[in-house]
Amino acid sequence: MQRFLSDGVEIAYEVAGEGEPILLIHGFASNMAVNWKGTNWVKTLTDAGRQVIIYDNRGHGRSQKLYDIMSYSGKLMAEDARRLLQHLEISSVDVMGYSMGARITAFLAFGNPSLVRSVIFGGLGENMILGTGDPEPIAEALEAPTLDDVTTKRGRMFRIFAGRTGSDLRALALCMRAPRPKVSVQMIKLLPMPVLVVAGEKDTVSGSAEALAALIPNGEALTLPGKDHMNAVGDRRYKAEVLRFLQERP
Repeated sequence: MQRFLSDGVEIAYEVAGEGEPILLIHGFASNMAVNWKGTNWVKTLTDAGRQVIIYDNRGHGRSQKLYDIMSYSGKLMAEDARRLLQHLEISSVDVMGYSMGARITAFLAFGNPSLVRSVIFGGLGENMILGTGDPEPIAEALEAPTLDDVTTKRGRMFRIFAGRTGSDLRALALCMRAPRPKVSVQMIKLLPMPVLVVAGEKDTVSGSAEALAALIPNGEALTLPGKDHMNAVGDRRYKAEVLRFLQERP
């Protein structure tokens, strides 16, 4: 593990393998080890001849925890990704984000189309535009004294997951409540690079992969039968389709 400063915020990262680089951006309450190493994504991509860059988002994993709600906007978190690539002197990269990481990937691609040569949105389809629902029950679940005090299904899901990843619950609650700039249909339609949208068939957080991909000029969709938001990320077909997509993209 290595660290660098992104405008004063300490970000932990790792680089593995050699070849064309791909940046992986993990989801909310997760970290690079759980989202990408524990699911064998790093091994899959390095075995395929790729250089893999992973990092912990601010407020997550081994990166710095911030206790200011304004420190967790999607655009700021996308800047962490851009600065990491700058730090590594990478000028062209494929990017895959999962869930919140997909949203961060979108802002990275919007602001840096010459840097991001292809995009994979995992675990976030049409709801990238429509929204994923009220964040407050999740924030309250993270702040609850114990899991027994959490009454909502989605709140319990995230509280349990945050406990498994050893997350800082206070930092996560602030991240969940942070301002969320809209991702508009117009913005999505302007993405010039190839885009693959992947979501589980039973993923209630993501929304339709097909509906989002249909808005993107060079978009394609993959729906994983029987998978939900939590178990889609390590799916074998997901990995196989990403390898195909990376091989075929210009």
